[in-house]
Amino acid sequence: MLRSLILALSLSVALPLWAADIDVVPGSGSLAKAIAGANPGDVLILAPGRHEGAVTIDRPLTVTGEIDAIIDGMGMGTVVTIDAEDVTIRGLTVTGSGLSGETLDAGIKILKQADRAVIENNRVLGNLHGIDVHGGRDAQVRSNTIEGTRNPRMNDRGNGIYIWNSPGTLVEGNSVRWGRDGIFSNASRTGIYRDNLFRDLRFAVHYMYTNDSEVSGNVSIGNHLGFAIMFSNKAIVKDNLSLSDLSHGVMLNYANNADVSGNLVRGGTDRCTFIYNAHKNLIYDNRFEGCNIGIHFTAGSERNVLTGNAFIGNRTQVKYVGTRDIEWSFEGRGNYWSDHPGFDLGGDGIADSSFRPNDLMDHILWSQPAAALLTGAPAVQLIRWAQSSFPATLPGGVVDSAPLMVAPSITVAPEYTAMEAEAVARRNESDPDDFDVNDLASH
Repeated sequence: MLRSLILALSLSVALPLWAADIDVVPGSGSLAKAIAGANPGDVLILAPGRHEGAVTIDRPLTVTGEIDAIIDGMGMGTVVTIDAEDVTIRGLTVTGSGLSGETLDAGIKILKQADRAVIENNRVLGNLHGIDVHGGRDAQVRSNTIEGTRNPRMNDRGNGIYIWNSPGTLVEGNSVRWGRDGIFSNASRTGIYRDNLFRDLRFAVHYMYTNDSEVSGNVSIGNHLGFAIMFSNKAIVKDNLSLSDLSHGVMLNYANNADVSGNLVRGGTDRCTFIYNAHKNLIYDNRFEGCNIGIHFTAGSERNVLTGNAFIGNRTQVKYVGTRDIEWSFEGRGNYWSDHPGFDLGGDGIADSSFRPNDLMDHILWSQPAAALLTGAPAVQLIRWAQSSFPATLPGGVVDSAPLMVAPSITVAPEYTAMEAEAVARRNESDPDDFDVNDLASH
């Protein structure tokens, strides 16, 4: 009986009986006044029209309305700042932030200790940063349309969703376009970023010092780089699509203990995958197709497992310079190589001969770029023929001892294929902007 009484009293405190729906009409300062006069748990319902920002929500409230209800920051600072637990913003248009990178102006900002914020079904348009989760725990950012600025210098734009030191953040089902990075996650952990669409950005997803987190089911179309996992540990990167991104599809840069699986990178990309000083990663069942380089593997990356992947129609399947052999099969299962003329007499799906994607001339050309002038020379062709005829002359490098005969298949929805074609056509009609993805200082 005593336990039941205590539970009833605690519920009455958590759910105030005086919570009410409050209609808010547009007008100078009307939204700020409604927030100041509201009780915890109240629901502010914004009427269609332009509501003046910037405002700070300093108590647990729900702010909602029809999509024609607009909160406009009038170009000054952050439009909506959340500085209390259990705040929900739903179904609104938020626009008109300032453009100060120093103060991280944003459409919506969630401050430290403003835990369990819910931001869903909003249009967040034309702000420097779209939604900035800046210290609040367990935020949920769902089903929003976020369109950033279109400053000609990409690095001067803000991020669609910026996550800093905000454990437990869920980012799901959002559409992010323009701006700098779709999701920039920095110094955070245990987040889930899934089923989002990213277009016309620098990076779709950009990890820096983000651990024990998941990036899954996302679609990156026509960005400079799809999924960049940098200086992070124990990331799960699975079932994502990188369609005609310009530079890289998936990057592992100082990333360790990652699980990278079921991803598709195809079309127009310089490097499908770039692995730089990354260790103990499991990379399996991905499809890397139609890139200039299928996988660029460098800088002493050790103890990585690659199995079940498909390398299809890449101009160079693997770029690796080293003096020892690296085995790219695991427990008798290797990868599929579209240029491997193998046979499977045993009918077990594994080719009867091993495969080396590179030869001595590849190593010379990569380590001595000036030698590219000799690519078509008879002497070079003679060396390539000799190595194909006498494998003992091959240098150290990647060896797949159990190549697959059938490539894993990953489907792409027709609407994404149409967006990809649009992005490629638009790119061919314009010049690239100022961003150099290989300039790590710009990250």
